[in-house]
Amino acid sequence: MRTRHTGRLLALLAVAATVAGCGTTVSGKAVSVFDDPFKVAGLQVVDGASGLRSDAEKPTREVDGTDGGKDDEIAAQSVSDLETYWQGVYGDTFSGQFQPVEALISWNSDDYDGMFCDESTAGLINAAFCEDDNTIGWDRGVLLPALRKANGDMAITMVLAHEYGHAIQKMAKLNKKGTPTLVAEQQADCFAGSYLRWVAEGNSPRFTLSTGDGLNNLLAAMISFRDPLLSQDDYFDTGDEHGSAFERISAFQFGFTDGPSSCAAIDAKEIGQRRGDLPVELQQDQTGEWPVSEESVRSIVEAMNILFTPKSPPQLSFDASAASKCPDARPSSPVSFCPATNTITVDLPELQKMGTSTGDSENVLVTGDNTAYSVLVSRYMLAVQEEHGGLVLDNAEAALRTACLTGVATTKMSKEVTTPDGNTVALTAGDIDEAVSGLLTNGLAASDVNGESVPAGFSRIDAFRIGVLGDEDRCLKRFP
Repeated sequence: MRTRHTGRLLALLAVAATVAGCGTTVSGKAVSVFDDPFKVAGLQVVDGASGLRSDAEKPTREVDGTDGGKDDEIAAQSVSDLETYWQGVYGDTFSGQFQPVEALISWNSDDYDGMFCDESTAGLINAAFCEDDNTIGWDRGVLLPALRKANGDMAITMVLAHEYGHAIQKMAKLNKKGTPTLVAEQQADCFAGSYLRWVAEGNSPRFTLSTGDGLNNLLAAMISFRDPLLSQDDYFDTGDEHGSAFERISAFQFGFTDGPSSCAAIDAKEIGQRRGDLPVELQQDQTGEWPVSEESVRSIVEAMNILFTPKSPPQLSFDASAASKCPDARPSSPVSFCPATNTITVDLPELQKMGTSTGDSENVLVTGDNTAYSVLVSRYMLAVQEEHGGLVLDNAEAALRTACLTGVATTKMSKEVTTPDGNTVALTAGDIDEAVSGLLTNGLAASDVNGESVPAGFSRIDAFRIGVLGDEDRCLKRFP
């Protein structure tokens, strides 16, 4: 078999997901440049233009087989820009000199006479790096137009940044023969993040990327790239594992925040430590979904009581109108927390809507029960913060602290908890991706007591990840 690196890109045939903030953003005092709620890894969060500059420098690369269309133009400019970036930074991390890939190849997957990496391109709706001849190719017939439609020009650039990451792996002799696909793919995600940080900083002569909506759109695309949710009943070639949405976004964030050296540090051991005991496949006959109901909500709250043992557990109310009567917090439907009465109020019909599963279709951002339960847990974690004392609950730091503590609670549920009503509460495969989708699309699990969050989905997910991989003390120190 010829070796080529391909991503799970058919997911991008969907319409664009709505990625937005949650209400009005709130004030806050930053702890450090990387913990400033209004910055993304030190860069100010701004909305604005993302994509090919109107005054972009001309591409330095030609494309074999091109039809001369806009999609191939963006692709050629993307690779040209990537080579400008890697020419400047390669030597800072790796020995030797940077060498561009040999050729760029465009094909139309609807045609039957194309070849890439010694294989037919008929029906090949993908982009790839071919190790054998050191080339990068892509489908301009279906894939690139779908990328642009779903997430804008920069989605094409991000995918090619990932593929160029595979070229960097080969050039730097980063991986030995037999290195798991999972490692290679997440390294490439990380390399893409490092390049896109350079673009976001304004260094690119060809592209712009806003750190608000522009970066949010790319994270939405990465959620689409996740591995399909499989069970023990399914045939699964683990040699082709790429990673969950949570894992792939984490790798991207490593590169965006810490640069190429952090990508070189990704190996099987690091991924194993990051994954820990988090479930990666469904058990036999398991759907991973627990429909939202009054019973399930009560069980989740009881599980939280067992895991966090507060001296005064919060009360639970299903009278949605009561949230508006809280004297010291505004409603944050579908779940609100009132510090004055130590009460979590649930608008059950709205929470059920939020927790409706879209299944694991590759064509949409994944949503399901934990999109809703993560919001419920986040309001519980506000109660934990209130009992802790001395913590402000209505500012930006509180929003990120809540996201972080929700991550801690999520990891705690990776082990089964039996509640007094006889239910067993446990995290299942896909639950974290459902939470991450919610963090990006509505932000409620990363909001303060008034349901207000920070503008950047990157920051919300980053805070949640810190909690998933850490503990309560880490969250309280990181977001005091």
